[in-house]
Amino acid sequence: MKYFTTTSNASRRAADCVIVGVYNRGKLGVGAADINAASKGHIQKHIKSGDISGEPGSVSILTNVPGVKAARVAVVGLGKSGELKASGFRKAVAAATRAIANTRAKQILNCLTLEPVAGRSPYYLARHTVETIHETLYRFDQMKSGRKKAPMPLSSIGVSIAKRGDAGQASRGAEHGDGISVGVSLARDLGNLPANVCTPSYLARVAKKLATGNGKLSTRILSEAEMKKLGMGSLLSVTAGAVEPAKLIVMQYKGAGSSKPVVLVGKGVTFDTGGISLKPGAGMDEMKFDMCGAASVIGTMAAISKMKLPLNVTVVVGAVENMPAGDATRPGDIVKSMSGQTIEVLNTDAEGRLVLCDALTYSKRFKPEVIIDVATLTGACVVALGNHRCAIYSNDDTLRNELFTSGNSAEDLGWQMPLGEQYAAQLKSNFADLANIGGPGGGSVTAACFLEKFVDGMTWAHLDIAGVAWKSGVHKGASGRPVPLLSEFLLSRAGVLP
Repeated sequence: MKYFTTTSNASRRAADCVIVGVYNRGKLGVGAADINAASKGHIQKHIKSGDISGEPGSVSILTNVPGVKAARVAVVGLGKSGELKASGFRKAVAAATRAIANTRAKQILNCLTLEPVAGRSPYYLARHTVETIHETLYRFDQMKSGRKKAPMPLSSIGVSIAKRGDAGQASRGAEHGDGISVGVSLARDLGNLPANVCTPSYLARVAKKLATGNGKLSTRILSEAEMKKLGMGSLLSVTAGAVEPAKLIVMQYKGAGSSKPVVLVGKGVTFDTGGISLKPGAGMDEMKFDMCGAASVIGTMAAISKMKLPLNVTVVVGAVENMPAGDATRPGDIVKSMSGQTIEVLNTDAEGRLVLCDALTYSKRFKPEVIIDVATLTGACVVALGNHRCAIYSNDDTLRNELFTSGNSAEDLGWQMPLGEQYAAQLKSNFADLANIGGPGGGSVTAACFLEKFVDGMTWAHLDIAGVAWKSGVHKGASGRPVPLLSEFLLSRAGVLP
């Protein structure tokens, strides 16, 4: 894909399609006003006839517009004038992209980047343009047989800028948007694959392949035997009933010499039956998405490799299946973690934290600047925040605020959640150092408090992405979140944001 910026008027660019906007009450956006003038009122005529609306999400495709060089003009509604925000901007770009997706357009020029969007610079408008177009055009059909529908042959995406001085910012935004889109697409692909394909071994092969030919990236895979030697009894308790062998995936990207790395830890439960604490059958097929934490950190590694960021990042993924069997871990069993702490397993369906705690302990050896774990950890998080925001927990206020701000900038939203001894007290066990669940109240919080027991001395954050990692229903599929949030965080840490 190629990207370009232009100061040319919308009517003067010979693209296959230009995207312009109109607001409620017939107010024309910058690009629409130019095309309307060049075509001697063509757009206003369609507004008066009711063919074009300013309502958000509405799109009209005009062809053969007089005085305009573009083959098509996509006119999209932007709502009330003066109230366009980044979320509305992305929805408008997505709506226009869907409307032209079935055409043979090879070049798109987005003129909505000329509109005033609250708090957004040319960098972010260009980045959001690229990310949104790629997200909208994404399809997962690799498991279907027969002839597949030909994709839109898009080869270049352009963004309009008001002045030449904005070209550097916008070009960088497009470049970063491309890298993030690569990571999001990979995370979505991994999440959407069925569990009989995307096994722990498959995840390991993907991680190894990413490092092939990349001088800054290396991948190492630890076997169950190696994990046993390390004392990872907690992680291995989850895979005890599975036929598929567990893998510990360790990826190291070195773009900043000897500086301390940011470590990202991902939960990679490639299928979660709940184990002996068996889940209900309805909807269990969606438990293939229980590895979306792993998918997102691997996707983020793909993104930063594509962007060649000047920082060090390490990814650690505990990849397992959670299956019921004669030798599976039972409720009431006590296991010993790599940290030496013992855990009473009261519920085998609270398995993600058992995987993560050993992965977090292992990550200490990298002497991280910060460590962030990402997991589809609790249904309680979905109850608390729905499907709109991930939960952000941290033992450091600065890190918590960084992640929250990164989510807002990336339009990949999170919400700051509490920790505290009053919640951690729910994890007390009569027989072990702690239990793996803390009762029905505050389930997402107590899960985070469990993980906090294994990060002494580290600046740590936990993202519970159970509500945002995938969609159910007719649009069922992985979202690729929180790759944009994590990428924004790392872009900021690398000091390359404009």
